[in-house]
Amino acid sequence: MTSHADPAQAEPKPASGTPSAGSVEEVLELLAAGRYVGERSLATVLFLALKLGRPLFLEGEAGTGKTEIAKVLADTLGRRLIRLQCYEGLDLSSAVYEWNYPRQMVEIRLAEVTGDRDRETIASDIFSREFLIERPLLQALEPAAGGPPVLLIDELDRTDEPFEAFLLELLSDFQVTIPELGTVKAPEPPIVIVTSNRTREIHDALKRRCLYHWVGYPSAARELEILKVKAPDTPAALSREIVGFIQRLRRLDLYKLPGVAETIDWADALTQLNKVALDPAAVDDTLGVLLKYQDDIAKVEGSEAARLLTEVKRDLAAEPKD
Repeated sequence: MTSHADPAQAEPKPASGTPSAGSVEEVLELLAAGRYVGERSLATVLFLALKLGRPLFLEGEAGTGKTEIAKVLADTLGRRLIRLQCYEGLDLSSAVYEWNYPRQMVEIRLAEVTGDRDRETIASDIFSREFLIERPLLQALEPAAGGPPVLLIDELDRTDEPFEAFLLELLSDFQVTIPELGTVKAPEPPIVIVTSNRTREIHDALKRRCLYHWVGYPSAARELEILKVKAPDTPAALSREIVGFIQRLRRLDLYKLPGVAETIDWADALTQLNKVALDPAAVDDTLGVLLKYQDDIAKVEGSEAARLLTEVKRDLAAEPKD
């Protein structure tokens, strides 16, 4: 059995492959190459996470592009993306490993029939790597020819607190302990991105092991730039109206504010409807693309949507022409 623990590596070292992200400017270029419109503060914390070999904890409202950061990073660095989608009740057998019990039972029956192994040998055989089913967290610790993978632990706030406690060993030492096998340690630490939609607070002990960045709603200028990249077929005038409307919509007291993902979806939907400008009927007919709760839709549609749209068109008309 091959051991994956290396006693000589007492401290995690920065992930290899960082020359392609050797400065904050190069990280900004990586994001742009992946069609991600990021701020310099995000590029800075990504650069530091890569250089220092530290996990990055991204927190913010749903739909603000946290998951996309990990995808873009994996794509532009040429690394494998390993994603652990979190949910309530997530346990070690789904996240880290489990034993292949059917194969173990077959092996035991074969050993009983042949009689060529004693009980201790059988126990040693069936608890070897051959019978281990690797889940995402264990897969991320395996060596890879193209460099360590990008491990995305997505929506950690959906899990229970005991699962957070398990992650402390992984995020501190990039290793997991399997009682029957011992410690499995990454020869090179993966690039770890942890995201949370802040539906509950994540324990300080986990946050201390990570670099932290808040991913908020973009400014109007950045959101317009995002539409230019992600929805290039949308007319420029319509894009400005979309951004102006959504920026105002986020100031309302709604149960769930629209994120950047909804902005892009709305632009695509309006383009498919051959709209070149917003009008009250188009807004009311497509509110279900932006808002996902009926109470929010009922609060906005009709007079409130018309009021917001009037403000948008008034402000755009007052802007100096290019």
